[in-house]
Amino acid sequence: MTAISTSSLRARLALAALLSLSSAFCLWKSRSLRRRRRLFSVPLENPNKAAPIQPAKIFFASQTGTSESLARRLATRLSAHGLAVELVNPLHYEPEDLPKETFVLIVASTWEEGKPPPNAAFLARWLAESAADFRVGSLILSRCQFSVFGVGSTAFGATFNSAARDLARWMKALGAEEIVPLCEGDVDGGEVEKEFHLWSEGILSLMKGEKTIGDGARIDMPDDLEEENEYDEEDEDEEAAEDSDVVDLEDIAGKAPSKKSNGQLANGTGGIKEMVTPIIRKNLEKQGYKIIGSHSGVKLCRWTKSQLRGRGGCYKHSFYGIESHRCMEATPSLACANKCVFCWRHHTNPVGKSWQWKMDDPLVIVNAAIDQHTKMIKQMKGVPGVKEEHLLEGLSPRHCALSLVGEPIMYPEINTLIDELHLRRISTFLVTNAQFPEKIQMLKPITQLYVSVDAATKESLKAVDRPLFGDFWERFVDSLKSLRDKQQRTVYRLTLVKGWNAEEVDAYANLLCLGEPDFIEIKGVTYCGSTATSKLTMENVPWHSDVKAFSETLAIKSNGQYEVACEHVHSCCVLLANVSKFKINGQWHTWIDYERFQELVASEKSFRAEDYMAATPSWAVYGAEEGGFDPKQSRYRKERRHGAAALKN
Repeated sequence: MTAISTSSLRARLALAALLSLSSAFCLWKSRSLRRRRRLFSVPLENPNKAAPIQPAKIFFASQTGTSESLARRLATRLSAHGLAVELVNPLHYEPEDLPKETFVLIVASTWEEGKPPPNAAFLARWLAESAADFRVGSLILSRCQFSVFGVGSTAFGATFNSAARDLARWMKALGAEEIVPLCEGDVDGGEVEKEFHLWSEGILSLMKGEKTIGDGARIDMPDDLEEENEYDEEDEDEEAAEDSDVVDLEDIAGKAPSKKSNGQLANGTGGIKEMVTPIIRKNLEKQGYKIIGSHSGVKLCRWTKSQLRGRGGCYKHSFYGIESHRCMEATPSLACANKCVFCWRHHTNPVGKSWQWKMDDPLVIVNAAIDQHTKMIKQMKGVPGVKEEHLLEGLSPRHCALSLVGEPIMYPEINTLIDELHLRRISTFLVTNAQFPEKIQMLKPITQLYVSVDAATKESLKAVDRPLFGDFWERFVDSLKSLRDKQQRTVYRLTLVKGWNAEEVDAYANLLCLGEPDFIEIKGVTYCGSTATSKLTMENVPWHSDVKAFSETLAIKSNGQYEVACEHVHSCCVLLANVSKFKINGQWHTWIDYERFQELVASEKSFRAEDYMAATPSWAVYGAEEGGFDPKQSRYRKERRHGAAALKN
C-alpha cells in the first residue's frame, strides 16, 4: 500500500507541474497576443498613439547604390510628412537588435547567385539561421511590422529578386507582420519607378494614419503589382540561369518590355514582345537616338558633327582612314547581355541572353537607318562651321559602325543586314561583347570585327562587364578563339579603367595568343558622370600617358608580335598592330582600301586582311607631332575656365 501511494503521489505531482507549465505558457501567449494587439490595432488616425515606439528603420541592401538611392528617397519623403524615420546601412547594424524594432522597411537588390549585396550579407545570414533554429521560436519579431521592396531583373532567370523574397520570408517566419506585401521591381518591366512609388504610397498611408493597422490588416497593392511572382523563362540555357554568376541586378535605368505572368505584352495583347517599349523609346530619344522599328537605332556621332565642320575625326579616322562625316552609327539590336560599369549609355537599353523579341526585316532596318541618318545630316545645314562639301558627302554614308549600343550580333539576321550594307558599298565595323562565340563563327566577312576585351581575368571581367551568363568566362575565351579563324581584320578593344582593369597588363598579354588579333585598340574610359548604375569617377579615368605606358608594356610582353603603330591623343587611344602583317619595309599599313574591300566582297571569293590594307599617313603614326590629328583639318580648342582662373576673369 505504501509503495502504491508513493507512486500515485509522484504521478499527481508530475501532472500538476505539467499543468502549471501549460497554464504559464498560455498566460504568456495571451499576454503576448494582447501586447501585439495593443501595438498594431491602434488606428493611425491618432498620431499620438500611432507613432512607432521607435523611429521606423529603412534598411537598404545595395551594391552599386540604386537600392540605397531609393531608400533615401523614401526616407526623405516620409520625413517631409513629419514621420520619424532612420536610414540604416545593414553593414553597421547589429541584427540582435531586430527584436526591439517596431517598424522596418527594406529596399533590397539581388547580387551574386541570388544573394543580397555584401552590405546586407550578415543581416541575411542572421535572419536565415534564426528562422531555421527551433530554439529561437516564431515570435521573436512579433512586435515588428515590416515590408520589403525588391529591385531585380527577370533576365537573370531563377534568381530574380530572390534576396528580397528571402528577407520577407525569414521576417515572417520569425513572427514579423508584413503590412504591405512584398513588391518586386522588375528592371526589365520598365516600371520600377512606378512600382516603387505605389509601394511608398502604401507605406506613407499607413504611417500617416490614412489606413488602419490591426489584427492582420494590411495595405493591398494594385492587382498588377501583387501578381504571383512568375515570369517567362525564355532563356534556352536553363542551367546557365540556375548557376548564373550575377554581379548586380539593381539597375533601374534599363527599361525593357513588361513581363506579365501570362506572357502577354504590356498592352495586354498576346504574341511576341517588342524590344522598344514607350519607356525605352523615351529614354533613348532623350539621348538623341532615332529608333527604327521595334529593336534598332541610329544616332549622329559627335565626331561626325566635328568632321562636318572640318575640326577633325575620331580615332578610327587616324587608325583606319574612316571619313567620320560619312560614318553612320547604328545597331540592329538595342539589347545586350552585359551591364558594363562604364556603359556610357547609362543602361537605358534592355538586357537578355537570347533573342526573345519581335524581329524586323533587315532590308527595312538598313533603309530606315540610312534615311534617318541623312535626315540628321541635313539638319546640320546652317550650323556654324559646317562645310558645304562635307555636308554633301555626309548625305552618302560610306561606313557603318555597328557599335551604337547593345549587342548587334544578337540580331538573328545580322548576316543579311551586313550584305545589304555591302550592296550599298558601305563598310562595316562591328563590335561584339564576347559572349556569343557561335555568332562570331557564323558571321560573314565584314570590314573589321571587334571584340571587347574589358578585363583579363574571370574576377575582373565579372566585376567590369557584369554579364548575365553564368558561363561568361568560357564564352569570353571561346569568343577570342573564334577570331583566329577569321580571315578579315580583327581587333581586341581594351577599355582601361583605373582601379578595375588597368593594372592587368600581364594577364592581357596572356590573352593575345587566344585570338591572335590583327590589331589591339587601347582606350581610356570616358567619364560620363556617376549614375545609379555606375559609380565611376574621374579618378577611374587614365591619362593619355597612362594609356601609352600600358600599350608600350603590352607590346614588349607580346615578344615582338605587336608594336605600337598609331595614336589619337584627343581620344586617349593607342593602336597596336601585328608586325608581320601590317608593317612593310618599316611602313605601317593600318589604313583600309575601302573600294578594294567592296570589290573583294562582291567577288564572293576568299580574301585576307592584307588584301585590302593601305599605307598609314605619317601624321597618324605613333609618336608623330600631330598626335593623330589630321593636318588637313582645323584644330579647334574650347576655352575652358575652371576654379580660380575663371574667377579672375
